[in-house]
Amino acid sequence: MKIENFEITSMTEVNQTVNSNEVDEVSETASTEIHHEQTLFAEPLWYVGDFAVTNSLLVSWAVVALVIIFSLSLRLLIKKVPGKIQGAAEMVFEWFLGTFDSITGSRKKSLQFFPLIFAFFIFILLNNWFGLLPGVGTIGQVVSEHGELVLVPYLRGGTADLNTTLALALIAVIASHLFGIFKIGFWHHFNKFINIKAFLEIPKKIMKEPTIILVNPIKAFVGVVEIVGEIAKIASLSFRLFGNIFAGEVLLMSMAALVAWLVPIPFMFLELIVGVIQALIFAMLTLAFLTISTSAEEH
Repeated sequence: MKIENFEITSMTEVNQTVNSNEVDEVSETASTEIHHEQTLFAEPLWYVGDFAVTNSLLVSWAVVALVIIFSLSLRLLIKKVPGKIQGAAEMVFEWFLGTFDSITGSRKKSLQFFPLIFAFFIFILLNNWFGLLPGVGTIGQVVSEHGELVLVPYLRGGTADLNTTLALALIAVIASHLFGIFKIGFWHHFNKFINIKAFLEIPKKIMKEPTIILVNPIKAFVGVVEIVGEIAKIASLSFRLFGNIFAGEVLLMSMAALVAWLVPIPFMFLELIVGVIQALIFAMLTLAFLTISTSAEEH
């Protein structure tokens, strides 16, 4: 009996040892598995004081540097007899100016707005396309979060970050108000939103036009609605651009995870087209806002 008991105890110890080894192997595999998810927010890479340098901010800086270098290079290549590069650039500029004329109705206004609108288009387009480059979103540093290893990419498309699109939308809307103030004056522009002039006109015209006591308060109320509309412009511009670019990145990542070869290629070409369309939509909407703000109320 003693021998049998000894054998049973030994087998139990062996089973416990095997089970513990399996648990160790599973835990080791889990601890070394690297997770990578497309987050809604841009991941910080390092800090300068309290300022976080994110992966999308690096891409935005890179795009700005590329635009500056290309602009200076194009400026040095300008000649009276245009070469191939200058000729192509002039064709692009003429096409944009013609498109702008159809919205502004004036070549003078188109030339005034061209630097800002074209800068928006180029910056957004390059940021949209940057996320399609090999290594962007897939090469980065591995950090430990909540006991898991997480890949933080070094680079991420700037427009796939809501902070960037929100900043662009704020610049566009604020610029439309500044242009409006400079073009039609502060008083007229201010009364588009808080229509004090409508109330001041009631005592002057009430004898000749009694209906003014009903019409002008409605005009004042419409101005309040315009304030809500200005806030809606910011939300519309920022979320539309961010949503389309972020959804495209998620789609490409999903296709690459399912089938890594050939299948994602058609979707990449589709994202190239979407990048152009979204940059053009943002630029054209901003141009429309500028045109409306610089037009008199009766126009």
